[in-house]
Amino acid sequence: GDAMWATYMVLGDRRFIEDVLPHMVTQYERWTRERFDPDHGMFSWVGAWDGMEYNINSRLTEDEFGGAEGYRPTLNSYMYADAMAISKAAALLGDVERSALFADRAAALKTRIQEELWDPEREFFFHQSANDEKGGIRAKSLTYETGPYAGSPHGRELLGYVPWQFNLPDPEYEVAWKFLMDPEYFFAPFGPTTVERNDPQFLISPQCCWWSGNQWPYATTQTLVAMANLLNDHRQDVVSREDYFRLLKTYTMAHRMNGRPYIAEAAHPDNGSWEGHDFFYHSEHYLHSAYVDLIVTGLVGLRPRDDDVLEVSPLVPAGWDYFALDDVFYHGHRLAVVWDRRGDRYGLGPGLTLLVDGREVARVPELGRVTAELPPGGGRQPGEDRSVNFAVNNGGHFYPWITASHSHPKTPPHFAIDGNYWYHTSPPNRWTTEGSESASDWFQVDFGVQRPVETIKLYFLDDGAGIQAPADYRVEAWHGSEWGEIAGQRRNPSTPTGHRANTVSFPETSASKVRVVMTHQTGSASGLTELEVWGEAALPLPQPTEPIPNLAVAGGDSGPPTVSASYTFSSDRIEQINDMAIAFTRYSRNRWTAYDSPNESDWVEVDLGEPRSASGIDLYLFGDDGGLRAPRSYAVQHWDGQGWTDVQHQLRAPAKPTTWALNRVRFGSVVTERIRVVFQHDLPAYSGVTELMIWED
Repeated sequence: GDAMWATYMVLGDRRFIEDVLPHMVTQYERWTRERFDPDHGMFSWVGAWDGMEYNINSRLTEDEFGGAEGYRPTLNSYMYADAMAISKAAALLGDVERSALFADRAAALKTRIQEELWDPEREFFFHQSANDEKGGIRAKSLTYETGPYAGSPHGRELLGYVPWQFNLPDPEYEVAWKFLMDPEYFFAPFGPTTVERNDPQFLISPQCCWWSGNQWPYATTQTLVAMANLLNDHRQDVVSREDYFRLLKTYTMAHRMNGRPYIAEAAHPDNGSWEGHDFFYHSEHYLHSAYVDLIVTGLVGLRPRDDDVLEVSPLVPAGWDYFALDDVFYHGHRLAVVWDRRGDRYGLGPGLTLLVDGREVARVPELGRVTAELPPGGGRQPGEDRSVNFAVNNGGHFYPWITASHSHPKTPPHFAIDGNYWYHTSPPNRWTTEGSESASDWFQVDFGVQRPVETIKLYFLDDGAGIQAPADYRVEAWHGSEWGEIAGQRRNPSTPTGHRANTVSFPETSASKVRVVMTHQTGSASGLTELEVWGEAALPLPQPTEPIPNLAVAGGDSGPPTVSASYTFSSDRIEQINDMAIAFTRYSRNRWTAYDSPNESDWVEVDLGEPRSASGIDLYLFGDDGGLRAPRSYAVQHWDGQGWTDVQHQLRAPAKPTTWALNRVRFGSVVTERIRVVFQHDLPAYSGVTELMIWED
């Protein structure tokens, strides 16, 4: 909820907040139903579910990894923030009664957090146990108030700063920040540490994932956001903007491994090592650090608001002579924030200058807070068209769908329209033509309905060898019976270039499909990390009208297909094999697996509900190189009315079952109501599938 309100404050899009407010309320009420303790007036939660496994509180319970129920500064601050967001959104939309209700809920929760989770002797916010635990830990006691370390002056965790992430604490609690920059507590060369240095359970883990001393980017980001709020909105002299930059720079220098950009779950706070945290498809290149926000709203100080006032309050060190942040979209305008002490760096003159749509709206001679009125015409009104990427599909729906003339099994096409783009190879997020014997190949997006298209962005790969940006390409649209090149194209850059967006603009054209035909460099394959197809449209978009060719998703007269399995691991769901969500990561929660099955082989089945003609399947096999691996073999079978029969004339690519890959099987056409895949497990490991598709043609 807080994130939705924050998004509104950046976009100024009233229709957006109207659309999401009911969901914000539903989210809050369900959390309340599941986690609120009315007798204690707070929400209870488990440490691992905060993403803080093996923390100093959980390690004192029966479940070292997860911990036991407690009243934590994290979830309670999040729920305070969500209640405030709902109150503000409701007030904006004229719902006075709801606004008052959620403001009261937020105020009550804030009071309880300050009454119960603050320790005036240790001057910090702490976890509070919900129940009696082993070792003498008593219900309603804070960390180390009872139990094996009763009376310890330590127990501080970085989560004690989370309340300031949402501007929750009243004045008088700022004293907690004296510990952050002190190396005897949290500060470290690649820190901060998640637990204060001299804590009796302080532990720097050599492998993932212990929240007991390592530097965790997620928690570091929370702390820096909280620190920016403290510096902007509280009167205090405990920390300074020089401290903010010092910690931000420390954090920045931790974004490295072997001299190259990198970030994962937890780093060694003293030497910056990611050793033990760099498992394939585990946590490489974690984006949850929200690093950009620390630059925009913290260092540069663009402070989002829900009114028409532009506010900038930089936290850069006082000695900086210049900086510039350019082309930021805010409230429907393009902003620039420029600091030039002498006036000779950017040619705009001396001082701190704010530009809106290229026009100066404010200038002050010294670094500090500055405000200006935004000009009219920003934001977006209900029903107004907005730029929409018609190609993105990150799961849950068949359309838009992608096909290609050739794809390497390890780099199937869905990666190129999943809303993410990056150029590194491990883990991959890319479609490539590796293995193609053709001089050119195409990549096609089918919207399932006509869309008003005017811009296409191609994020070409360029690994320097083997995969390079194509020698040339052409962009075509489907005209009902044939493909034709889109007229009036303007390209930037003019020649295909890797590691950046190749933007193709043209007069608006209506198309149900677009494709890109790439001519490969001699001796190299081509590839994309993302394809975007943009146009102006009002939301919600018209729904696709074309039939769905994936029989595992498409319903018939008897209703949607149903799925079943001989065995399903307790944490997985068989229903996720045909939900159009493809997820290969180790943390994937969108999969079926037979993990821990008592069987040497297991099957998954799709009941189509009525006889359909099928001639192929696509299997996205899941693995983790541990308990889940590719099966030794698998058989595709159809129900012939009396029993199960292997399909005939099979062609497979790849020939050997492969995880983190698209395994394609094509066969002679069969008419059947039911299709299943039987996996022979590679024991002691088991088989897994993140998606199964069935094709008629």
